Amino acid sequence: MGKLKDHKLSGAALGFWSNYKEKHPNIAQFLVFFLLSNGITVLQLVLMPIFKWIFAKTSLVDINFQIMQFGNNFDGSQYYIFDYAAGPLADGGGGGLSYFLAVQITIAIAQIINFFAQRSITFKSNSNIWNAAFWYLIAYIVITIGAAAAQGFYKAPIYNMLMNTWGMGSAGETTADFITMIINSAISFWVFFPIFKIIFKNK
Repeated sequence: MGKLKDHKLSGAALGFWSNYKEKHPNIAQFLVFFLLSNGITVLQLVLMPIFKWIFAKTSLVDINFQIMQFGNNFDGSQYYIFDYAAGPLADGGGGGLSYFLAVQITIAIAQIINFFAQRSITFKSNSNIWNAAFWYLIAYIVITIGAAAAQGFYKAPIYNMLMNTWGMGSAGETTADFITMIINSAISFWVFFPIFKIIFKNK
């Protein structure tokens, strides 16, 4: 009886969802996009500490990676779009090249999975995949640069507050990693949806 009841409930839920999609296709599409995007965010939160731990054990952490200098900070120091000064975060550094690679590899893996999932599940696109991949790559590069530029305003204060002001140390560093990754994901979420609507056509 229990299995039969569960089967009826799942059938009713599927029927409700099918009717809802017919009546509100755009809202339904956005909801699926929202759920998949949150799943991708969880994946990033899992992968980020792993890659960070791996690269932190290499000499890459001592390689300065500050590129695309653009103007100055409020204190007069140079502002870099990608600002990863050499040295561990716990010692006042920016994580160096190791932190940059941990962030970018995590995001790259997540976005590759996101591309295929959103294309097949959310938008059910049957347009040319190579054309869509090209424009997705362009959008990914532009969004990555934009998100990195925005990170310059909140990254340092968040890490400083959690690690030093609140005295959380390594736990503060991990928490700050999660917060910055969630902010990056939120930026991608709101920018990618209209882009997907354009590149993932259903012919």
